[in-house]
Amino acid sequence: MQVISQLLPFIFLIAIMYFVIIRPQQKEAKAREDMISALKKGDKVVTNGGFIVVVHKVEENFLSVKMNDDTIVKITKDAIAKLYDPDAK
Repeated sequence: MQVISQLLPFIFLIAIMYFVIIRPQQKEAKAREDMISALKKGDKVVTNGGFIVVVHKVEENFLSVKMNDDTIVKITKDAIAKLYDPDAK
């Protein structure tokens, strides 16, 4: 009984860390993965470098994106930060 009472604070601390740190990170990673897998031609996205580009072609691990009317660049899907929302501040 004494061992359980000594371990109880550690178990409680691990449970709090799981619900405060680990679980939200897993949810965020899942949402990002879903967003990237749902990309299609014509979507506007923001890259990790801060460029706002339009998806031109979706491939297995890469995206071809249009930077302007005549510049198409191939980037990895990991380089996408988020979908572009012109109304966001």
